[in-house]
Amino acid sequence: MADIEPQSTRPPRRARTPLPLPREVVLLLQGGGALGSFQSGVYERLDELGVDVSWVAGISIGAVNAAIIAGNPPHRRASRLKKFWYTVSGGIPNMILPEIHHIREAAHLAAAGTVATFGVPGMFRPRLWPAMLMPEGTAGAISFYDSAPLKDTLDACVDWDLLNDGPVRLSVGAVDVETGNFAYWDTRGPGGNTRIDARHIMASGALPPGLPPVEIDGRWYWDGGIVSNTPLAHVLDHQSEDMLIFQVDLFPAEGPMPRQMTDVYSRMKDIQYSSRTRQVTDQYLRLRREHGAIKALLDKLPPQLQGDADAQRLRDMLDCGSVNIVHLIYRSRAWESGAKDFEFSRSTMLDHWSQGRDAVEDVMHKGDLIARNIVNGKSATFDLDEPDHLKEKKA
Repeated sequence: MADIEPQSTRPPRRARTPLPLPREVVLLLQGGGALGSFQSGVYERLDELGVDVSWVAGISIGAVNAAIIAGNPPHRRASRLKKFWYTVSGGIPNMILPEIHHIREAAHLAAAGTVATFGVPGMFRPRLWPAMLMPEGTAGAISFYDSAPLKDTLDACVDWDLLNDGPVRLSVGAVDVETGNFAYWDTRGPGGNTRIDARHIMASGALPPGLPPVEIDGRWYWDGGIVSNTPLAHVLDHQSEDMLIFQVDLFPAEGPMPRQMTDVYSRMKDIQYSSRTRQVTDQYLRLRREHGAIKALLDKLPPQLQGDADAQRLRDMLDCGSVNIVHLIYRSRAWESGAKDFEFSRSTMLDHWSQGRDAVEDVMHKGDLIARNIVNGKSATFDLDEPDHLKEKKA
């Protein structure tokens, strides 16, 4: 690893985290291909600050990062994330480019074109023959690339026994190709634990038509981002106690009006893959307010009605514990285009990683606001939409 990783400049781990952590600390990792190194930067900085994650859930590239985190002991997670990201960015060497928009944009598009032509080391490779020349029903007939290299890379980065039996809960999602139904595999699932291996992670990231579906127990699966690119709903549906969620989104729901065609493709992907994030969080806050009103009304019932069966059923339906959701959102560089999710150059990977670390720093500057909510048992979402501007939405 020393020959491919830069010298670490990580500060020593703090004696205690700057936030009062509840028992359940969740890291949600959205899909987004090459943008996923932003998530690794987020995790690395949270780890340095002593934020111990107990549950990690991911879709697509988020599932890959999640598996590496859950499948390694704490002291090895950051280095294994680096191993993965240095492997997949190894095909396009690091180049120091001037911060001139047209130069960076040209290099960015050239790197994306290289990936489209030659694939990504340790992740996927182009097939020898075009899909139209392959026999019907074969993987080659329904995908442009072979994702077999990803299995070897995952096996080298993940301890599967630790992932399934260790202290960190893992949830990853994919979509059934034939039914269109979303499936979650969960090492602590309420309906029974799933023994997760490389197939489940590859299925979560099998984005068509580039990558082939993955077969698991007789069913075929594609990338979960087709249905929902953020695993927030799965986590909220299975909450049992106070929870702090760091939701790392790679596609912002809000963005500027496009000015040229490359902007159109980029903005379209942002809207498509931000994937109901705002809808789910807004629905969650609305539900919390409704539950609060119901609880207030139940508390006002006279003593003789407190034990009524209908009143008890209502109490049983109310959410348990508070939830605070901190959004950490990747903001595209001006020179990035609609190809940003498959531009795997080393220089861009390092830039994304650095931005992830910076996003955590920006949030922690306003950590007192989050801390007050946690201590007081309140629920809210926090959206860092601009540097030093933490927007709170209360339940």
